[in-house]
Amino acid sequence: MALSKEQIAQRISKEIKNNSYVNLGIGIPTLVANYVAEGINVVFQSENGLLGMGPFPFEGEEDADLINAGKQTVTTLPGSVIFDSAMSFGMIRAGKVHLTILGAMEVSENGDIANWKIPGKMVKGMGGAMDLVASAKNIIVAMQHVNKAGESKLLPQCSLPLTGVKCVKKIVTELAVLEIAEEGGFRLLERAPGVSLEEIQKATAGKLIIEGEIPEMAIN
Repeated sequence: MALSKEQIAQRISKEIKNNSYVNLGIGIPTLVANYVAEGINVVFQSENGLLGMGPFPFEGEEDADLINAGKQTVTTLPGSVIFDSAMSFGMIRAGKVHLTILGAMEVSENGDIANWKIPGKMVKGMGGAMDLVASAKNIIVAMQHVNKAGESKLLPQCSLPLTGVKCVKKIVTELAVLEIAEEGGFRLLERAPGVSLEEIQKATAGKLIIEGEIPEMAIN
């Protein structure tokens, strides 16, 4: 059974360590704030200038002035701080963010990431992605394993313009949890419930490393 976007976010939330500062990118990563385990002290940073971001608001409780980098309405937690984007990127470039969770269009088996531009399509710019991948101590990618045409997004080499080189540590998709091996390649760590190794192999164009028994993900 392939995971939903919410289940991908739920699995990634298990990677968050206590007393950490975490940046959530646009897309699936923004859902992670909804699934942080009790007892985990984490401060979510939004690159548009918010420290202490909470989960999404309930319907009818939205504040249009409180948004994340993807322009979605969010909540703030006690002790949260709002500031300008210059200070926000000062934090990022100074290495104050322990973990960055990003979406991606492609990831290579060496840990390269492409997540900002498709040639021929209009974009406003790279935004903060380049700073985040260059400065974070740990980068986890939340993405779909294949694109809408059914083609793998986990590749030997990225075909799209790169955002960062050899920076991704771990990837969580609807099919699997993988890490980038030191020698290169996608090392399979976990598979989604009911998903076979053959399905993951078929959906992975890059080098897939399978060692021993691969457990199913624990979602709850």
